[in-house]
Amino acid sequence: MLRWWNTLDGTRQTAALTVVVVVFMGALGWAAVPLYDLFCRVTGYGGTTQVGVASDTILDQTVTIRFDASRERDFPWEFRPVERTMELRIGETGIAYYEAYNPTNEPVAGTASYNVTPYAAGPHFIKIDCFCFTYQVLQPGERALMPVTFYVSPEIVDDVEARGIHTITLSYTFHRTELDGSAPRRVETN
Repeated sequence: MLRWWNTLDGTRQTAALTVVVVVFMGALGWAAVPLYDLFCRVTGYGGTTQVGVASDTILDQTVTIRFDASRERDFPWEFRPVERTMELRIGETGIAYYEAYNPTNEPVAGTASYNVTPYAAGPHFIKIDCFCFTYQVLQPGERALMPVTFYVSPEIVDDVEARGIHTITLSYTFHRTELDGSAPRRVETN
């Protein structure tokens, strides 16, 4: 490789180095989103929740869960939590519903992104099942109830940064997704 490099004049070395830098930066740009997503899921950074199964331990301490819903700009659905708040014992499994409605004359697919605040609660907020795990399709005029099953891990009381948290907000934002022809997981409809 070095012998090949030495055969190039200064202009070609500069051009070759520029191509290498551009390819390397492109690769970093391509890998940035999945690597950041992996980092957030592993560490709970930025309020990213964890995925798991139901807890075996339920404590006497309670936590209030607030539910928030929003939509990407120009996303046509109506989207809201059915309940705004819920109080659960730490470790107790809860189920909350969000309602979505497609007022348009065409099928619309969407994917929900989510986070938890305060961020220190993210690693302790465990989702068992969620409409956000797959994309959702609503037909024209269709209304659907979308469930999320979750609990707050008992480990939160041992976490120095999170043990004083008494209220956690679970937020979802729906974004448009292109229909790919495969059947999405269905949600409860009214």
